[in-house]
Amino acid sequence: MTIGNLMRLLSDGEVHSGEQLGETLGISRAAVWKQLKKLEVLGVEIIAVKGRGYRLSQRLEPLEGAKIVERLPAQARHHLTRLFVEDQLPSSNEYLRQRFEQGAGHGEVCLVELQTAGRGRRGRVWSTPWGQSLMLSLGWRFESGIAVLEGLSLAVGVVVAQVLEQHGVAPKLKWPNDILLSEQAPTGDAGVHSELGKLAGILIEVTGDAGGPCEVVIGMGMNLWLPAAQRAAIDQPVAALFERLPDISRNQLASEVVAGLLSMLADFERVGFSAWRDDWNDRHAYAGLPVRVIQGQQTSDAVAGDVDESGNLWVTENDHSRRLAGGEISVRRRL
Repeated sequence: MTIGNLMRLLSDGEVHSGEQLGETLGISRAAVWKQLKKLEVLGVEIIAVKGRGYRLSQRLEPLEGAKIVERLPAQARHHLTRLFVEDQLPSSNEYLRQRFEQGAGHGEVCLVELQTAGRGRRGRVWSTPWGQSLMLSLGWRFESGIAVLEGLSLAVGVVVAQVLEQHGVAPKLKWPNDILLSEQAPTGDAGVHSELGKLAGILIEVTGDAGGPCEVVIGMGMNLWLPAAQRAAIDQPVAALFERLPDISRNQLASEVVAGLLSMLADFERVGFSAWRDDWNDRHAYAGLPVRVIQGQQTSDAVAGDVDESGNLWVTENDHSRRLAGGEISVRRRL
């Protein structure tokens, strides 16, 4: 019995008795209780209803590969080689890297309900409860070498932002890998927002030749719902999409993101980031604002400018322009 089977039974948000769950799963009530405790450790909020049973604190829509694929437009289906939906993996990026090692990987997508060893940029842990995020990885082979990948992570951010905009939210992009969202909608004529929080992160991993074919795994993790305890444990402002779009379908959202990424990747090697540059700058969270540039143990204060056709961020420090290229550089808003 997997945790995924138990989560699917509970996903309707209704109360289920331990006896009913045990009969359906073919295990004892005591074993059901142990599995429920495991879910709580994984950050899933379980509510015990005295004398009746257990339910999730909110409904959950499990990912279904068939639903995701059937909603893809014809062009995206043409570029999709295979789509995997897994209950639990250490890392969906690692899963696709292994697929490349086996001679597959190109045009493949892996979505996962729970990652146990997911990583963000600069080695940070990316962890959310089972089924309460959108975590996916996409594999793509580029023939022209690593140089053609300049700005790819920024183009991914634009694609995800455009998908969300179709649902009426207006995310911002933080160089080079984050998608931000205010935690509440505009209020009144002044359009006041609360603080921007991190909604999603992007991690791109590349293997191959500098001047020849290379294999790219694009990982994206988006918070859909964050329990209060987990939110409190995160050391930066965060946002969750269900707070703004409580009725959005996870499978529909997954399909739209996959379709957008496949469409972008089909053209990226030919047109490069320059085709996405203006779209990124239009959504730049910190354009013209004071920022802190963090590079290793060194920090400096600057004012953020635009990104160029290679995806580099230009900043002004002490009246001098400076170009920031990806790597291990982080930019934060300076208040």
